[in-house]
Amino acid sequence: MNLVGASKKGKKFLNPIPTHEAGFDKMIPILREYINNKAESIPKKQLGPFKTDPAIFQTPPENGLRVTWLGHSSLLIEIDGIRILTDPVWSERVSFSSCIGPKRFFAPPLALEDLPPLDVVIVSHDHYDHLDSKTIKFFADKAIPFISPLGVCRYLEQWGILKNYTHEVDWGDSVMIGNCNITATPARHFSGRGIVNRNETLWASFVIKGPKHNIFFGADSGWFPGFADIGEAFGPFDLTILEIGAYGVNWPDIHMGPDNASNAHIALKGNIMMPVHWGTFNLSTHAWFEPVEKLVQFGKEKNIKLFLPEPGQPVDVKAPYNSEWWKRYMG
Repeated sequence: MNLVGASKKGKKFLNPIPTHEAGFDKMIPILREYINNKAESIPKKQLGPFKTDPAIFQTPPENGLRVTWLGHSSLLIEIDGIRILTDPVWSERVSFSSCIGPKRFFAPPLALEDLPPLDVVIVSHDHYDHLDSKTIKFFADKAIPFISPLGVCRYLEQWGILKNYTHEVDWGDSVMIGNCNITATPARHFSGRGIVNRNETLWASFVIKGPKHNIFFGADSGWFPGFADIGEAFGPFDLTILEIGAYGVNWPDIHMGPDNASNAHIALKGNIMMPVHWGTFNLSTHAWFEPVEKLVQFGKEKNIKLFLPEPGQPVDVKAPYNSEWWKRYMG
């Protein structure tokens, strides 16, 4: 599989393999699935509050790699001397409106104002649960570089990020941030913030390679054979960060779920796997805790070492870690 350069058809970017994106033809089955849903897709118990102590960031991670999960796909990654923020979303809802749409299960554990100095922000694609205009505007007067796939920078610049601080990348492009090389790699997903502009911007996963550590941030993706190609070209990985939530029978191609995510980890030649994109917003019909419960089981069956920190808890990545925090809130 070609890992360099995304294909296009006219104005539309194409997936690495044919992909059904759950469009208008699936609206009735998806609506029926939501209407008939009996799962605890929204927690019956209030999650959190989770709190991050900003003072922790005054001390670097012991082994050079520490991750703080801030919810969904928002991560503060400290790797080999640099700090990376991924897909920052601090708003209460992931929607075109502040009044409707999926609402957070818990408040962000760390206020934007309490973030430590950042070296770069990575935005994987333009969906509302990964690209939040209110959060981006917070960084408008900050001298922080942004890395995003082709076409996404127009949103960043519209919301105040200076053009000379944006790096727009195609699959295969790399950007050096400090001593870390960040490379955009393929993903199987889609893009668009409205009805008429689907797939006019690119989506991507990212390889983050420092002098001592090599990690993979998968962002949003369905399963595809390209994981093995990425693992062959860029692996092995000390840590893979892969989405496990928001899957459904009516959109099997664009999200993996815990089974395929664990398979992707193996294909990528990963050592430790961290799941994201779960436990924060109601984006499907499965129970909010189902993805991680299933992943723990698949981890045992497939001999996968898992990294499962509590939201807001900075944890050094040096061994498998399971806080089992969600069990306190299961209905």
